[in-house]
Amino acid sequence: MDVEKFVEQAIQEIREKVKDGKAIIALSGGVDSSVCTVLAYKAIGDRLIPVFVDTGLMREGEPERVKEIFGHMNLVFVDAKDEFFEALKGVTDPEEKRKIVGELFVRVFERVAEEYKAEYLIQGTIYPDIIESMGGIKSHHNVGGFPLHYKFKDVIEPLRELYKDEVREVARYLGLPKEISERMPFPGPGLAVRVCGEVTPEKVEVVRKANAIVEEELEEYEKWQAFAALIGQATGVKGDIRVYGYIIAIRAVESRDGMTADPIKIDYEKLRKIALRITGEIPEVSRVVYDITPKPPATIEFE
Repeated sequence: MDVEKFVEQAIQEIREKVKDGKAIIALSGGVDSSVCTVLAYKAIGDRLIPVFVDTGLMREGEPERVKEIFGHMNLVFVDAKDEFFEALKGVTDPEEKRKIVGELFVRVFERVAEEYKAEYLIQGTIYPDIIESMGGIKSHHNVGGFPLHYKFKDVIEPLRELYKDEVREVARYLGLPKEISERMPFPGPGLAVRVCGEVTPEKVEVVRKANAIVEEELEEYEKWQAFAALIGQATGVKGDIRVYGYIIAIRAVESRDGMTADPIKIDYEKLRKIALRITGEIPEVSRVVYDITPKPPATIEFE
């Protein structure tokens, strides 16, 4: 891929579509949306309104970091935690979760767009999102989970033909911080799909803490993605007392483009340390397991 040429074409495409109008961009802090935001800002400057929606389903420290990196733009920060948890109450089906989150995201963006008189929505959809959504593997919140009816004049997706490794190339070329350009993929519906079954604030807080421990402990490992998911409950013993706590699954894989993946080999002592940290630092967890299933047959995320 000719990165310089791609950047020029993407900027031109955004300018041609938005013309003299305003656009809002869905900014999550991941590499796809961050690259999209920088491209769009180069294309239309202050007529771009980046919108970060705090769903309550983000990684530890993510909202604060997004403010630090993109605060110099017209960043709009929306606290929608209560809305998202209310919408997900009682929902256990993964596809339904994804569609609820996708629908709600767009409704929040529509509200912001109305307030700022923006007619266009820009988002960081990449090629694997489209393949997986159209192939029926799972709905990505910005493709299969995207509502059919929306109030925008157009939805612009400059990265729609790129794979993740190509997006990282563009991020490096644009000079984005390494923590963004090399950031592991994170699902659009956030931690909602790292909680198997019903999503509650308590479960999300547990998986957020566990996820931070896994990311920290496996920082030195070469991987595509490493994270924690809450997959159910099991009995355990803590301080001579029987507990019925949560089961946390560790998932760490290598991949080229996310379409296939293999679990990475983690040193046993490292796995043991992660398990002891998670059960020691998070009282609600009674058991930790390591998932060694490749993709296929499993997907990378649990839902």
